Amino acid sequence: MPSQNEEHTCALCKRKVPVTTVHHLTPREEGGKDKPTADLCIPCHKQIHHLFTNRELVVLGLTTIDALLQTPKIASYVKWIRKQPGTAIPKSKKSRHVRSAR
Repeated sequence: MPSQNEEHTCALCKRKVPVTTVHHLTPREEGGKDKPTADLCIPCHKQIHHLFTNRELVVLGLTTIDALLQTPKIASYVKWIRKQPGTAIPKSKKSRHVRSAR
């Protein structure tokens, strides 16, 4: 049984965080059910889905951590979030184009 004080590392920002979530690098609805996943902190996971639709992640080839880090929006975000404490969950909202795509 994991201890309550156990730390995890986010695959995107590399921060030590209390909990990570499973991010399907290829979204499940785009055929990624059995494809690789990455453990991400909650803010990084939210930010990816607030900037890109699941379809865009596939079409733009953003199906690896390295590919995500190459995008200016994610690179800028990661540079900022790395300076935040691992327990911080900053507010964020979906970009206009992601909101309109739903």
